[in-house]
Amino acid sequence: MSMSTSAVNSPNQTVESKGRTLAYRSIGEGRPIVLCARFRGTMDIWDPAFLDALAANGFRVISFDYSGIGLSSGTKSMNPVDMAQDASDLIDALDLQDVVISGWSLGGMVAQIVMAAHAQRVTHAILIGTTPPGPMVKASEQLFYDTAVIPDYTIEHETILFFEPASASSRAAALRSSARLAARSEGRSPPVPVAWAAENLGNKPSNPVFPADAILEMLKHTTMPVLHIGGDHDIIFPVENWYALSGQLPTLQLLTYPSAGHGPQHQYPEAVAAYMGIFVRTTPLPMT
Repeated sequence: MSMSTSAVNSPNQTVESKGRTLAYRSIGEGRPIVLCARFRGTMDIWDPAFLDALAANGFRVISFDYSGIGLSSGTKSMNPVDMAQDASDLIDALDLQDVVISGWSLGGMVAQIVMAAHAQRVTHAILIGTTPPGPMVKASEQLFYDTAVIPDYTIEHETILFFEPASASSRAAALRSSARLAARSEGRSPPVPVAWAAENLGNKPSNPVFPADAILEMLKHTTMPVLHIGGDHDIIFPVENWYALSGQLPTLQLLTYPSAGHGPQHQYPEAVAAYMGIFVRTTPLPMT
């Protein structure tokens, strides 16, 4: 992939939909994959190495800012239903077909709602560091709530939130990822307002985080292939909650990285992107 199409300098683009402007970036060619961002997320929270690796694996990689966030206009919301409407409207406005919907953390909840609401355009779902709907067998750690609302993350905060501080290799990966994330110097999205984000997050773990019975029923009956990628020590959405449901979700595949935390795609960008490509290319639709 040429430097002109890399994630670091991909141009900001916009599309008008239902009275607001949605900002997005697109690199690569091939099957469209739409990435739904995490808590306090804009287009700039995705590791460029991960995005470039997805493009190298045959995807048209589309990241975007939710309504009222970053470079998008409209009313901001942290309700996953509203955020899913943004993703669905972007898919429609760009007339995307055979979409792979993907999301990280809060964005993974958004992606599950898009699965249900926009199934005619979506073929696969890839969820990263997120939670299934319903009660959790293992709750979030207080450490996440204490750290996630700090206004300006240092490398120590990023390591706590997205990596595994107990692992030297994970700490080293956090440093590399942080440098890559800082590489984009122009056209960055404005950050999410911290006070607003904190107010919507709350200050202690809740269970369930994603009380959506209809989405859980959808996952139990879907024929759409679903992949969850996680780290073995995710302080916000422990992977144990997916393993507890694995026998009930007929199309679910689980990929868990050792000595990794909430952001495995930033610790292992090339490996995660490669497996995502393999999953989409080799997993049939519908699964029966």
